[in-house]
Amino acid sequence: MLEDLHEECGVFGIFGDDDAAQKTYLGLYALQHRGQESSGIATTDGSSLHHHRGIGLVHAAFDDGAIDKLHGFAAIGHNRYSTKGASELRNAQPIVIQCKVGQLASAHNGNLVNATELRAKLEAEGSIFQTTADSEIVLHLIARSHCETLEDMIAESVTQLVGAYCFVFLTPEKLIAVRDPYGFRPLSLGKLDEAYVVASETCALDIIDAEYIRSIEPGEMLTITRQGVKSRRLAPAPRISQCIFEHVYFSRPDSLIFGEKVDKVRRFCGRQLARETPCEVERVIAVPDSANTAALGYARECGARFEIGLIRNHYVGRTFIAPQQKKRSQDVKVKFNPVQGILKDKNVVMVDDSIVRGTTLKNLIRLVKDAGAHEVHVRISSPPVKYPCFYGIDIADRGQLIAASHTVEEIRDFLGADSLAYLSVEGLLASVDNPSNYCTACFTGEYPTEVPSDCSKDQFDRSCRGGGM
Repeated sequence: MLEDLHEECGVFGIFGDDDAAQKTYLGLYALQHRGQESSGIATTDGSSLHHHRGIGLVHAAFDDGAIDKLHGFAAIGHNRYSTKGASELRNAQPIVIQCKVGQLASAHNGNLVNATELRAKLEAEGSIFQTTADSEIVLHLIARSHCETLEDMIAESVTQLVGAYCFVFLTPEKLIAVRDPYGFRPLSLGKLDEAYVVASETCALDIIDAEYIRSIEPGEMLTITRQGVKSRRLAPAPRISQCIFEHVYFSRPDSLIFGEKVDKVRRFCGRQLARETPCEVERVIAVPDSANTAALGYARECGARFEIGLIRNHYVGRTFIAPQQKKRSQDVKVKFNPVQGILKDKNVVMVDDSIVRGTTLKNLIRLVKDAGAHEVHVRISSPPVKYPCFYGIDIADRGQLIAASHTVEEIRDFLGADSLAYLSVEGLLASVDNPSNYCTACFTGEYPTEVPSDCSKDQFDRSCRGGGM
């Protein structure tokens, strides 16, 4: 649900294009849905790095001709949502440092479960942190490494990390991309003429007309130089644990994620939801925009008409991006308008992708009924979210997850819906080709790594962590 789930971040990199900064700017535009708090780009002209970071959306962060000052043939970029660390300019990325290997810029998508432990150890040994983001930790590890090459220094450093990460690094001469061995977050490789491109989602390749080559594999490090691309494998994880929520909600429907078309997965989930939880109604509507495709699948499977019953004001922005609950609530009030001509005197199924706290959905159901709908039956194209996520999605403390402490019927009563049903875990996993390669911890509580046992997710966010993306 839009007011509850917070995105991780988006990263982009390109090497071998004289218009690298402008291409990165466009790539970040395509990845805007993955973070709206800050944006930044670092470039290289072969001798030194140049960078700019700003607060807000991509266009706001790069106003007043900032992009024109970023010269070079290679660049990395970052859109940030602060799952950890304050929403301040100092936490914006890429982070640029000077160390024994020279200039180094870094951008990160993910969350480090052992950030508190690593940060405390580094501080005890004399490290001075400039940000509250856990992304800075890997730079300290790299700077302290005794390995001879940067690739070895990075490999040694990331093996000390527990959790989710996709890093892109930039030096004056090379671009390095690395994905964690579990593969929690997506990272793709593409090509544009003679330039190579890496991006969190393939929609960022599409916007610059780059050709998709493949997904960067879990535990793979790519080094891109004038000589081409070199691949290196890190130590494997016990299992692949790709985030299933990338398909449910986060990724754009036109992206290819983990080798799967997001639109196709969501459409299947809608059809499967209709098979598992049929409902005889006259209309099927979606909570826009991430539930649109699932609602289309549901309508087609059950034979009802899909209609646009809710109009979303796209100029408000995704309410889950707002870091303060007060602002989040204000955004919800102006974000949706019901279409009375579609809803009046009708029984409708309202399809949404997930329920976390349920407060926005409750208000939407009231809106739809006030617009004249007789009955509103809610169908959710994912299972109940019962457990927090420690791998890059800011899903709330378990005490705030409505499904963790309430039955489906109790949630239905709270929402004011005429009926409520979720997609099963089995039904969700049936939508992808390799279900054993996906993490479903937010539904099942079966975490692929050790997580803090002495603190809740909320405590982990505030005090058990050194920062975030």
